[in-house]
Amino acid sequence: MPPKIDLELRSSCGDCVDFCPGDCFIMSEDKPQLLYPDECWHCGNCEVRCPSGAISIDFPLSMLV
Repeated sequence: MPPKIDLELRSSCGDCVDFCPGDCFIMSEDKPQLLYPDECWHCGNCEVRCPSGAISIDFPLSMLV
């Protein structure tokens, strides 16, 4: 499952863009946007680094076992 961005909470800090090892995010009009959801490694960097808590990742059960 790709990361989800809460459009109401997102900010223009760009941490998700800077810390994503897969370069899945871009800045568009000073706001982050998930450009390549299929390339997501599910590492969680974007979720952990987001200061506004706007990013969440729902891990499938098969990935947790």
